[in-house]
Amino acid sequence: MSIQIVTAALTVAVATVQMPAGAPGTGAPSGTATTRYCLKVDPPTGSRIGTIQCRTREDWAALEVDVDQEWADNGVRVVG
Repeated sequence: MSIQIVTAALTVAVATVQMPAGAPGTGAPSGTATTRYCLKVDPPTGSRIGTIQCRTREDWAALEVDVDQEWADNGVRVVG
């Protein structure tokens, strides 16, 4: 009986383990050169209201933002 309880508890514990943030395969979806990637952006100083900005990969790269790296935590949607 106690072996069954331990086995059931371990099964539940293993089933609730989540993959860590930034795990492989969490990059942004592929798209064309005109595809815009919308990311959550930190609010400006003095504000608590964050914004969402949509830019192409090229535009994000010009701002030194790696879309694939940021997508897991801040990705919202893809347009186009």
